[in-house]
Amino acid sequence: MAQTEAQYLSEATKCKVLFEKKMIDYGCAWRILRTPSLTDQIFIKAQRIRTLQEVVTKKVDEGEEAEFIGIVNYAIMALIQLELGVADQPDLSNDEVMHLYTKHAAETKELMERKNHDYGEAWRDMRVSSLTDLILQKLLRVKQIENNEGKTLVSEGLSANYQDMINYALFALIHLNNQPK
Repeated sequence: MAQTEAQYLSEATKCKVLFEKKMIDYGCAWRILRTPSLTDQIFIKAQRIRTLQEVVTKKVDEGEEAEFIGIVNYAIMALIQLELGVADQPDLSNDEVMHLYTKHAAETKELMERKNHDYGEAWRDMRVSSLTDLILQKLLRVKQIENNEGKTLVSEGLSANYQDMINYALFALIHLNNQPK
């Protein structure tokens, strides 16, 4: 489990560093996005990963890694939006956003640790393509919950699904960046 924590933190840090740099470039313009728009952005990333996994020739010079990082960061944006609601204008400083990012990343890591304990690190034996499919499945669930105006009868809510997507994406990044060269 110590290896998982180190690898997880390494990949999560890459995501956070990129997010922070984009905050410097763009500010928090994403605060105007409703959560279904963020869900659709994540869907685009996951669908592109699936396509990259199935085709031989790529026409855009970005691979799976960049898309998994995008999934992590868009899902954290969605968690922040669920907490704060949508803004009409960018309304947070970079420091405020990074505090919220860190908070949601830590809560998601805690969830990973609990599930990873119970599942015995089963993700290590999974293929990256299976993790992609699980993210797509979570996205379809989120879309259904959004269509139901956030109401569920017996299922996990939106936050838990976004957290699972983050964890699956980080597991995929661990797999991609720890393959024998």
